[in-house]
Amino acid sequence: ILMKLFKHLHTTPEKFFIEACDEGADAVLAIDRVSNEMTLTGKKDVPPSAVTRPICGIMGTIRLVAGMYLIVITRKRNVGSLLGHAVWKAVDFDVISYKKTVLHLSEIQSQENKTFLAMINNVLTTDGFYFCTDYDLTHTLQRLANTSPDFQEMSLLERADQRFVWNGNLLRELAAQPEVTHKFALPVIHGFIAMKPCRINGKIFEWILISRRSCFRAGVRYYVRGIDSEGHAANFVETEQIVLYEGTKASFVQTRGSMPFYWSQRPNLKYKPKPIISKTTNHMDGFQRHFDSQLLIYGKQTILNLVNQKGSEKPLEQAFAKMVTGMNNGMLNYIAFDFHKECSHMRWDRLQVLVDAVAETQDEYVYFMVNSEGKTVAQQKGVFRSNCMDCLDRTNVIQSLLARRSLQTQLQRMGVLNVGQRIEEQAEFEKIYKNAWADNANACAVQYAGTGALKTDFTRTGKRTRWGLMMDGWNSMIRYYKNNFSDGFRQDSIDLFLGNFAVDESDGPTPLRVQKDWKFLTLPIIMLVAFSMCIVCLLMAGDTWTETLAYVMFWGAASAITATIILFNGQDFVDAPKLVHKEKMD
Repeated sequence: ILMKLFKHLHTTPEKFFIEACDEGADAVLAIDRVSNEMTLTGKKDVPPSAVTRPICGIMGTIRLVAGMYLIVITRKRNVGSLLGHAVWKAVDFDVISYKKTVLHLSEIQSQENKTFLAMINNVLTTDGFYFCTDYDLTHTLQRLANTSPDFQEMSLLERADQRFVWNGNLLRELAAQPEVTHKFALPVIHGFIAMKPCRINGKIFEWILISRRSCFRAGVRYYVRGIDSEGHAANFVETEQIVLYEGTKASFVQTRGSMPFYWSQRPNLKYKPKPIISKTTNHMDGFQRHFDSQLLIYGKQTILNLVNQKGSEKPLEQAFAKMVTGMNNGMLNYIAFDFHKECSHMRWDRLQVLVDAVAETQDEYVYFMVNSEGKTVAQQKGVFRSNCMDCLDRTNVIQSLLARRSLQTQLQRMGVLNVGQRIEEQAEFEKIYKNAWADNANACAVQYAGTGALKTDFTRTGKRTRWGLMMDGWNSMIRYYKNNFSDGFRQDSIDLFLGNFAVDESDGPTPLRVQKDWKFLTLPIIMLVAFSMCIVCLLMAGDTWTETLAYVMFWGAASAITATIILFNGQDFVDAPKLVHKEKMD
């Protein structure tokens, strides 16, 4: 349901005037479109001549070639209510220039500005931005329960977990002024939220799934792997499952993230590029930083590594296992489970082997629970940190199984499930549960890999289907195309949006002016011409079959040799990022 918008943006040639999000509040943020200065004023100072339009909030501001731009949320959709607080999904955005014209730009600058604008819109149109005006979506229930009164007094942006504030870079100008921050700076998370009212045994409860995608080392599938020097893992997502029933609230948290050492897997036109472990960096430094941070935030860690234990993935599994052993930390537990080998020939029942293997550990970690009197009766003492190569398809399947096992215990303790009853037998709830986890997989996969997730037929139905295999094949083809021919632009878009690349205020050239090597255009044209000539020779046979064969062999050889050269130099033909230097990203 599209809800009524309650903010307004008033625009004059000199200023933007933005009303505060609290209804009835008099505070108005005035932004000077020439000096970029931000000041607080009242509604009485908004000129009657101003053009007024409804908005839902400010995403932030960003500097591009043409100058500053204001990004606003223009449409939102109500997702549900979390502990009495409305949760919204940002549906539409607008990027508004401070400058009234771009006539001050040269033709090249104007073109570059359009490209940067396209990048910003590329991120904004990637589904999955959520916000709440009076509740902190960046923290789990357990973290919020263990905070001080001072923390509660802070603005949403000040107290937010910066790992999950996707518009943190865009809000820097507003954050510089505390009085402005409190009323206008709204933290926005990226990921997935499902909020479902459910019924079992006539008892109604709220079941919620929240996936928070980290903005540190964020990027697309092949261009961002492993970790950075600060220990941030690529594609890190914190997923929290929440149950609310008659004043009792419970939550179970899991994490996923790339294997936390220095490795890369750059696209090169091959279907599955070979992963490369860096030989020049000290892996243990970043590895130690990653897990020191994880242990501090989440407690004990059980690592579930789901990669293949043969072929190109084997060295990664061995390196991960070796580094966990090298850390010699009793708080870390490592389990390698070759997902594809164990579940080969559609033997998906084999996943129960892993669930049973970690059952004792899961019972030790338990979950977070507060009873109806407000007393904390359980704290989650550790998390399962799952990963496959992308932390998407295999990872999501395992996370949904572990989350269901935790939910079984929680619902029994709350009195929703009777003794001896199993969630799997509750057909109505199972359908809601499976579909939400499959939707979660699709949302995270689209944000990271550009297509929906694979293996979601198992998550939705509990079994692998031939239609599911066909859909996986289709999604794999789309992923191949995007990974090789459009992900450079997507990576640049994310780096610009998150502030990993900043547009220089000077009039100098930007990295967008880097020209492609001559091979990029010449060789594919030669291959196309040679292949076309080969077909023409087959269709228009010569006077003798030997003459036809000679022509076909010549043009066939020309196209095959050119194709081989292209594949050998594959990295020169893919769409590579331009804005952040390659060494930084590896």
